[in-house]
Amino acid sequence: MIKYRFVEGPTSDVMFEAYGKTSKELFENSALALSEVICKIKQVKPKNKIKVQVRAESLRELLFNWLQEIIAQVDINEMFFSKFKITKITDTTLTAELYGQPIQPELGETVVKAITRHNFTLKTPKETKNHTHKAVVVMDI
Repeated sequence: MIKYRFVEGPTSDVMFEAYGKTSKELFENSALALSEVICKIKQVKPKNKIKVQVRAESLRELLFNWLQEIIAQVDINEMFFSKFKITKITDTTLTAELYGQPIQPELGETVVKAITRHNFTLKTPKETKNHTHKAVVVMDI
């Protein structure tokens, strides 16, 4: 199954669709897509680990907050991330480990300012044809 793909979006933004058999898989795949925009993900070594907790009112908002948290952690810890492991997830909370290395300019790609609410969607298996989770995410760059 495809993890994610980039799609045509507004010219000043980057948009992707992410997929997963479970919400955990969807969140991890969404993080990988985001990270691929931020850095040369295949060259980032998962040497260091950071633990995060994210909360929200719904699964949709949790995904939004999760991606925003990754952007914040890039800035706070001055790290690029190449591996994401969700250790616990419910409809309103998640605990995860982000693996990466300190920022090196040659590994950088595009600065992502934020996740936007424009076209942001999350569909559960009941709402999709192929019975998987699907998200559409637009990033402001």
